[in-house]
Amino acid sequence: MEDAILSVSTPGVDAAALVASIRESVAKKAAAGAYDDARVAVAERTNLLALQGDGDFMEFFLHSLRQSVFVDIGDIEIQEKRRFFTGFFVKLKKGIWALLRFYTYRLWSQQNQTNGILVTALEGLWEKSKAREAELVKRIEALEKRLDGRP
Repeated sequence: MEDAILSVSTPGVDAAALVASIRESVAKKAAAGAYDDARVAVAERTNLLALQGDGDFMEFFLHSLRQSVFVDIGDIEIQEKRRFFTGFFVKLKKGIWALLRFYTYRLWSQQNQTNGILVTALEGLWEKSKAREAELVKRIEALEKRLDGRP
């Protein structure tokens, strides 16, 4: 294993084969789009250490973030779980919602705008860094060719 933080071994179990099987299964599922879901982004938001050198992960993270960035501002059905005075509580909640809807929609729309701007900025920075990296790689290759051509 490559510098594992945690190592588990059991007599009679080939851990390397097990890990390889899990990785192969995950790769197949990822290729099939099984992890292409906004919920995966939620799970990965705290996994910032994985962003340090893996471009493929960053692309996946940005795609997932783009899917989950906007707050759903659609109305939901107001329900009541109490057995007694159900109608009264539903009407009360609907009345409160009618009074607060304007402010809530305004807040949500502003949050959606902010989220969209931040994701766009993050994507722009990522694209710029990828272009800069490609440029630097080309320059290094050109310099290496020049050095190899010397006697």
